Amino acid sequence: MKTSNVLVLILVLLHINVSTEWPTHTVCKEDNLEIHYKSCDPQQDFAFSIDRCSDITTHTFNIRAAMVLRHSIKELHAKVDLIINGKTILTYSETLCEPGYSKLIFCGKKKGEHLYYEGPVTLGIKEIPQGDYTISAKLTNEDHSTIACADFTVKNYLDY
Repeated sequence: MKTSNVLVLILVLLHINVSTEWPTHTVCKEDNLEIHYKSCDPQQDFAFSIDRCSDITTHTFNIRAAMVLRHSIKELHAKVDLIINGKTILTYSETLCEPGYSKLIFCGKKKGEHLYYEGPVTLGIKEIPQGDYTISAKLTNEDHSTIACADFTVKNYLDY
């Protein structure tokens, strides 16, 4: 009897489909606005939060972000895509760190160091567009290695 139970347990464990995707995290959810994200880097997830969804529509709002760096940052490049119905509508890219020029306090951090930021962010937008869409954001270093990557799902039904 014990041998058959062990055999069944082994068969069940062998057939469990282990997910290779990171979980979806909720950034904020208020009334008619929801923002969720999922890391698109298969090797690393990260933490990201804001206090309230409604803060995003102000000029500056506070965020918290944390992760352990898998690659050093001498240069840091950001690429952001706005995706609606599976089609990229808008692409934005910017260099955030390079030798002699740094927009961010964590430029120059080394592999294995903890990256933690808590403070203000300014998006430069006055309102969040209405509808359901995805914002894909990717940060890469000088070697084109992924520092962080996430797909943000935005559901906005606010009437401004």
